[in-house]
Amino acid sequence: MNRKERVQAVLAGRRPDRAPVSFWHHFPADAAAGQPAVDAHMRHLEAYDLDFLKIMGDNGYPRPKPIVTSIGDLGSFQVLNGDEGPFEMQLGLIRGLRTRLGPDVLCCTTLFNAWTVLRRCLGDADMPPVPGGGGADPRDDAIKGWLEQDRPAFVEALDRVARSLANFAARCVEAGADGVFLSCREDWVEGPGGPGTYEELVRPRDLLILDAVKDATFNVLHVCGTPIDFRRFNDYPVHVVNWPDRQCGPSIASVKDWLRPAICGGVNNLTTMPKGTPRQCADEVRDALRQAGERPIIIGAGCTYDPAAVPAENLRAIRRAVGDQAFPHGATYSPRG
Repeated sequence: MNRKERVQAVLAGRRPDRAPVSFWHHFPADAAAGQPAVDAHMRHLEAYDLDFLKIMGDNGYPRPKPIVTSIGDLGSFQVLNGDEGPFEMQLGLIRGLRTRLGPDVLCCTTLFNAWTVLRRCLGDADMPPVPGGGGADPRDDAIKGWLEQDRPAFVEALDRVARSLANFAARCVEAGADGVFLSCREDWVEGPGGPGTYEELVRPRDLLILDAVKDATFNVLHVCGTPIDFRRFNDYPVHVVNWPDRQCGPSIASVKDWLRPAICGGVNNLTTMPKGTPRQCADEVRDALRQAGERPIIIGAGCTYDPAAVPAENLRAIRRAVGDQAFPHGATYSPRG
């Protein structure tokens, strides 16, 4: 099987010759766009013989002007065509990668959902990155206040961002991506918004974005952080769900019988990959496959890893481990849920 066939087999519930594998990291700022970005992605793909490519989304979202620092600034968010500024830089990266990849490697391009994008656009562009641990963030305090002060204004801004992302997502597929890698995070929503906010405000806009790429063949949903209600994602119209099963849960074993989209995960990007031995990394691969049982899965990290902290030998061990665990051929698998 080639790389594309291997992944497509898992998407269809069929056992490939071995489990597909991929993992990803952010590249330096000088490799976010243009030929340097194309070259960096291709080096990463080939260095570890990965089965699909996640195109990093480090070109970002066109920040509104004026800077959004108060509820009165939310009108700065307008519906974008999807080819403005950073969007066009990402589209150029996709075109360049599609040419280099050829037809036999699937690629999905990273998008953050509307809530995450709006949250990231608040305040000064030089504000440090959002803490990965989900700690207190002034943007969450701002959003909570705005929802209480003028909920319709916030919802209108959120809707404009979602429509812009839908336009961009469609252009990404036109440029050559096989789909999108849509990242969401529940605790950033229901922390400031309260219980039920994800279902009310975010889910419909996630689905709006995914509807724009409904004919794509490789849409991945990434559930970042600790899930609040993982089952809510079971009926999302995506081909794959990726999440930090090791550090945040739920485990692969606990969802394999009901999760409808294909599973991608199994390796801990925060502990085992940077701090473990090659053997421990390989053990996580084997354990993930054992958890999945008869269900074929894609082996991947729970989220991005730090390339400065993860030894290359650990990455090679992950790739070798899938080769050591060939699937027995058999009938097509379908989850019951």
